[in-house]
Amino acid sequence: MTDLKSMTPEELTQWCKEQGQPAFRGKQIFQWFSRGVESVEEMTNLPKALREKIARECAFTPPVVERKQVSNLDGTIKYLWRLADGNCIETVLMRYHHGNSVCISSQVGCAMGCAFCASTLGGRVRNLTAAELLDQVIFTQKDSGYPISNIVLMGIGEPLDNYDNVKKFLTLVNHPDGVNIGMRHISLSTCGLVKGIDRLAEEGLQLTLSVSLHAPDDETRSSIMPVNRATGVDELFAACHRYFQKTGRRISYEYALIDGVNDTPRHAALLGDRLEGTVAHVNLIPLNHVEESPLKPSTHVAAFQKQLEKRGITATVRRRLGSDIDASCGQLRRKAMKAAGQRDRG
Repeated sequence: MTDLKSMTPEELTQWCKEQGQPAFRGKQIFQWFSRGVESVEEMTNLPKALREKIARECAFTPPVVERKQVSNLDGTIKYLWRLADGNCIETVLMRYHHGNSVCISSQVGCAMGCAFCASTLGGRVRNLTAAELLDQVIFTQKDSGYPISNIVLMGIGEPLDNYDNVKKFLTLVNHPDGVNIGMRHISLSTCGLVKGIDRLAEEGLQLTLSVSLHAPDDETRSSIMPVNRATGVDELFAACHRYFQKTGRRISYEYALIDGVNDTPRHAALLGDRLEGTVAHVNLIPLNHVEESPLKPSTHVAAFQKQLEKRGITATVRRRLGSDIDASCGQLRRKAMKAAGQRDRG
């Protein structure tokens, strides 16, 4: 089947022309997809023959809510979506005074192997299509009833490891005839794929790049993030410098503080050496406990933050949302996988 839902209006216009349809039908189809239609019968302004053609060539496979958790503390909503092939991914809706943000997944599973992350347990299964990325935004908004103003690509998977589909998704979600969320309201998080960072810099997009740093030196970072063994911290920071020089966009560095691993005064000093005098923001993250991991949250968050601020580095502590549900990345999917495995053995 043709993946019409991953097409831009221009591509849909060309497809319509090939079917002998007028060009304006492409825009109409794109608008219907952007509203989250679940069957071709909802596309009421299209002629019957075109609807039948779409039904034959396009799989209407919206994600299905497998599980849904709502926080009683702050209204955070965690979705476990089941895709057409049976795989599951996670999406989180976070509610703020300034608007609602959605954190979406870019892959089924993850190949990066970070020691502190539940998403990587079991490895990567496959990349998500541009339509599957977009559907997380559309159907989260549709199911929750809350308008979404900001998008964070920080869920399951490494976005730059699925570069082409992520780039296509950004085009779709930014399009004025569709969801129309501006690039300045989108953040993309990477564990540090240097070639991907350089490639993204060339796109000229006004999104926010977040780098999952988590350690300022090779010894520590390689012990918790296998991706560092291929490039190293020096090369990563060089790529970040090139990105800033090319785009002028400030980079946000994510730093999950792990007890006795990366939270010492020495690590804070090394990070300060790396970032002092640069245009950067450090997002300190209280570590989420992963059942399968021996790593524990740090008790030195405030001291670490203070040490950075003394160096003139902007450092904030991420607000913990959904602490009464499985809102941390990969947890809900992992529980579903374990439950399915137990059923199979039973």
